[in-house]
Amino acid sequence: MEKFYITTAIDYVNAKPHVGHAYEKVIADIIARWHRLKGEKVFYLTGTDENAQKNSQAAKEAGIPTRKFVDKNVGFFKDLCKILNISNDYFIRTTEDRHIKVSQNIFKRLLDKGDIYKGFYEGLYCEGCEGYLTEKDLVDGKCPEHQKPLKPLREEAYFFKLSKYKDHVMKLLESPNFILPKEKRNEMLSRIKSDDLKDLCVSRKNLDWGIDIPGDKNTKIYVWLDAILNYVSALDYPDGNNFKKFWPADVHFIGKGINWFHSIIFPAILISAGIEPPKTILVHGYLTVNGQKISKSLGNTIDPVESVNKYGADTVRYLFAREIPMGEDGDFSEQALKDRLNNELANDLGNLLSRVVTLVEKSFSGQIPAGKADTQIQKSLNLKKIESYMERFELHNALAEIWGFIRACNRYINEKEPWKQKGEELGNTLYNLLEALRIITILIGPFIPDTADKINKQLGTKAGMLKDCKFKPFNGRPKKGEHLFTKVK
Repeated sequence: MEKFYITTAIDYVNAKPHVGHAYEKVIADIIARWHRLKGEKVFYLTGTDENAQKNSQAAKEAGIPTRKFVDKNVGFFKDLCKILNISNDYFIRTTEDRHIKVSQNIFKRLLDKGDIYKGFYEGLYCEGCEGYLTEKDLVDGKCPEHQKPLKPLREEAYFFKLSKYKDHVMKLLESPNFILPKEKRNEMLSRIKSDDLKDLCVSRKNLDWGIDIPGDKNTKIYVWLDAILNYVSALDYPDGNNFKKFWPADVHFIGKGINWFHSIIFPAILISAGIEPPKTILVHGYLTVNGQKISKSLGNTIDPVESVNKYGADTVRYLFAREIPMGEDGDFSEQALKDRLNNELANDLGNLLSRVVTLVEKSFSGQIPAGKADTQIQKSLNLKKIESYMERFELHNALAEIWGFIRACNRYINEKEPWKQKGEELGNTLYNLLEALRIITILIGPFIPDTADKINKQLGTKAGMLKDCKFKPFNGRPKKGEHLFTKVK
């Protein structure tokens, strides 16, 4: 059995999750579920970045001890995973003992190796990024990510010899599949070619929150160094069975704002530590409101829980995958949710199921005679094309192709007019439609899993695998249930 390991970025817990967090988790979930459909052994990791100074600052502003504040907010992120039906295999917290141990051990290994050394750092520090920026990184004197001025900071610090691994990272970047989409890879290539790739400050002085540097309790490990190690600590690096089975990550899924940290710094640290880098870093764009990035620092967040409560988890999941091409920014709006729900989910899919099951119950009391596969409807399904889109992470195109098959089934009903048919002719028509619906449940399962389960329940069938997406004798016993979706105004 082939393995597949997918990870998301881990989230700061200085505030409740917004819809951008939901987007990343859902898309990763769809990819994970797709690989399970293929029969692969999948490990899907998400979690929270808890050692960040911004978490401590937010706790102080709220008048709550940092540990209590972090524990409370982690609950919101775990709840979000449940609400969105995220099938993660583990939820990593970077305050876990095993993560702390792995972070300290790798730090010490790099220190003993000479790849981490002590010195002084002076530069412009962005509290939002929790990192130093150079003058050329700024836009109008501000951090382009958080739109805030930076603070000059000078402190004794530990440095990682990032410059030593420039050639190693360049070699990775030359692989066409290391960073996807290619535009995101080209951005990193352009930057690393024009950048001296200065050594990275990997410590912070006199903080009361974070992971202690081994042998130096007055200094904490830089949050970005500890955070990016969660992908191996969650697998019980170095001797855990999961690490041996699943590493390296097949897909490391992150937002474009942290591409540099994950595509340049992370691989360099892994190579220094003797750990193989991820196979593919998949970079997504931002969700926007009126063209502006959604973020806590900009104050334009959307609560994904409210959207789910109003429209349903599957509607939100469907919108994410259908509306936004991989790597591009996409606008999230209530109107788009309504349009997708009313037109594609309710009209196309919901009506298809309702029409077919109603005809079956009316004509055959729920029992379908053996039918003959109709090449007309079979040819409407291009499984290879769907698989190709999924392999290229073009989820929006895969969904469009699946929906093309759903619409073809609706046209098939209109053309065959089964309400005018009888006997064997009617049996053949309904058999083909039922088998088509069974196959549809398999294909939509990764995208809208609750809906797939509901359809299987009404068909009287069990969830299948990708290999089952072919017409065969129908073994279900259909029974009409509630409408899949309720339209909204």
